[in-house]
Amino acid sequence: MGSRGAFSSKMGFILAAAGSAVGLGNIWKFPFEVEAGGGAAFVLLYLIFCFVLCFPVMVTEIAIGRKTEKNAVGAFSSLGFKNWNFVGKIGILAGVVILSFYNVVAGWAFGYFIEMIQGNFEIGANFGGFVSDVGKVGLYGIIFMLVTAFIVSKGVAGGIERAAKILMPTLIIMILGLVVYSFTLPNAMIGVQYYLVPDFSEINLKVVGGALRQAFFSLSLGMGALITYGSYLSRKENIVSSAAYITIFDVGIAFIAGLMMFPLVAYNSGGDMSNIQGGAGLIFVTLPQVFQSLGPILGIVVGSFFFLLLSFAALTSTVSLLEVPVSYAVDEYDIRRNRAVV
Repeated sequence: MGSRGAFSSKMGFILAAAGSAVGLGNIWKFPFEVEAGGGAAFVLLYLIFCFVLCFPVMVTEIAIGRKTEKNAVGAFSSLGFKNWNFVGKIGILAGVVILSFYNVVAGWAFGYFIEMIQGNFEIGANFGGFVSDVGKVGLYGIIFMLVTAFIVSKGVAGGIERAAKILMPTLIIMILGLVVYSFTLPNAMIGVQYYLVPDFSEINLKVVGGALRQAFFSLSLGMGALITYGSYLSRKENIVSSAAYITIFDVGIAFIAGLMMFPLVAYNSGGDMSNIQGGAGLIFVTLPQVFQSLGPILGIVVGSFFFLLLSFAALTSTVSLLEVPVSYAVDEYDIRRNRAVV
């Protein structure tokens, strides 16, 4: 394991793997999936799926990685199932595709952070124009990708683990700060009620499918990330407890993200939760209006803080998404890490 690199501690592994799971899927995608799924009923299904179905899958992926000390493709060959290594290849392809759209949305988040610092609250009303500006959005995306590449190029302990130990605690502190603030706003409890009190009449096959899809997506299952990270885990560490911590981290941050988001939405809508805008608009259109209503100074502080948080969340995921194909290239083709990153 020494030549491939390894995490220096169990906590380093947990933070890095949790960083893989915690990202735009929790803070950007989860709230609008909750909205599309009818609120608290979706949240309940999501929690059940995470712990009953996804947790065992996570344990299995980490175990495969640690047993073989190989990437997502090499692990199947090492176990004697070479004909099944196409599953790993599909996972790597999925990671690359997800990274491509993550990087675009991360560029939006970073761009909004820049705009919020300048007090440009009108950016929300001009969301379509902003994302159509290829030069500006492309530049933000390139900056984000370069930061991701730099971290991954530094290796497992020196890059991924070190970044996770900084980014994850910072992310948690930032999101808790915004939760506390959002609870002080008028109509906040209406948003909390929408989020936490289930209406079981909302449950149908579409909601069940959405909750299951979100559970697998938010925990980074099925795309080789946890097999790859598991391959760097010391044999002394307990896989089940590590997977439990990662699941709790991920589910906890998604849950807290909802506690942050829906009070803000309720404040902006005057307590009317019947016509919430979903999709990207929930973050990139609705929230700038909320921040503008807080006044020029407080709005800039809270708004820039939020989109910096979103950028941090994206970075923890793009790092792991890039590590999957990099690990494959290093292991299977003996390419140096720096060159594999490029």
